[in-house]
Amino acid sequence: MNCNLAVIKGDGIGPEIVTEAMNVLDAVGEKFGHTFSYEQILMGGASIDVHGKPLTEEALEIARNSDAVLMGSIGGNTSTSPWYQLPANLRPEAGLLALRKSLGLFANIRPAYLYEELKKACPLRDEIIGDGFDMVIMRELTGGLYFGERHTEEVDGIKVATDTLTYSEDEIRRIAIKAFDIARKRKKHVISVDKANVLDSSRLWRSVVEEVAKGYEDVTYEHMLVDNCAMQLVNNPKQFDVILTENMFGDILSDEASMITGSIGMLSSASLAEGKFGLYEPSHGSAPDIAGQDIANPIATILSVAMMLRYSFDLDEEANAVEQAVKEVLADGYRTVDIMSDGMKQVGCKEMGQLIIEKIK
Repeated sequence: MNCNLAVIKGDGIGPEIVTEAMNVLDAVGEKFGHTFSYEQILMGGASIDVHGKPLTEEALEIARNSDAVLMGSIGGNTSTSPWYQLPANLRPEAGLLALRKSLGLFANIRPAYLYEELKKACPLRDEIIGDGFDMVIMRELTGGLYFGERHTEEVDGIKVATDTLTYSEDEIRRIAIKAFDIARKRKKHVISVDKANVLDSSRLWRSVVEEVAKGYEDVTYEHMLVDNCAMQLVNNPKQFDVILTENMFGDILSDEASMITGSIGMLSSASLAEGKFGLYEPSHGSAPDIAGQDIANPIATILSVAMMLRYSFDLDEEANAVEQAVKEVLADGYRTVDIMSDGMKQVGCKEMGQLIIEKIK
């Protein structure tokens, strides 16, 4: 198979972790007989520095014409970076929002899996962890509060800010279908998270999910309020299989889920459009404070590559090989600094990538 990828290395540690992910892809291609071609584009702070804007139309066109997009992390220190002295529509994150919207990336998939080897890094008690947990958070990406109309005005001498949360039934239906489809390949259970006791948008969300569920008699489902879900994630994470939720709730809950796995540096992410096209990135940020020091954890980006192989290219054997390689390297005791514990062997970003490649080969 020949796969043409748009690559956004991004800011901070982005170039380091994406380079290792590309090396892993090349190793997969060599072993399984595939070719991965890369065209690099700028987005975020790197694009602002060169073009004065976080995403150009030329870069967006290259992404549109690719088979998938591999991305690192974008952004910088919000307190000190000159990027954050710019208007909101010219800051690094505005490029990501525009990319998601323009490419129709409406479904974000974030797995939260506790590796046996990393149980000590999990902040939860042993009796809560038990034999571990394995969940996926399905977050709607292109609607809701982040994309609604917003403005700030002065009313009777007082500043008033307004953000609008809007969802259509079609937006809800398509993400619900994705969630139930993925649940069918897992433990066949969906928990739909909303705030239906308060919000009209959540009441619509709940009714559409119930309608979609009728077409999946083999998948069980239930509703859960978002505040309860936040508590349940730290009280009983084993109960979750697929969490389906809207944009802002998913943003918050997926970060919470990342921390109970031991490190956000371990969590991959996929943002899918209709069909097979997707953007694949780590769940963590750009960590500018450690950029260029060869200490970043590349595993989340490498696992995102595994998701790309599975969801965009239907290469399940190859995806399994990447995931198994990560497990074996961890079982051998190798750790980057963010997941380091007593008795383990600390390695840098490049060495971690090379160790995973050796296992694949």
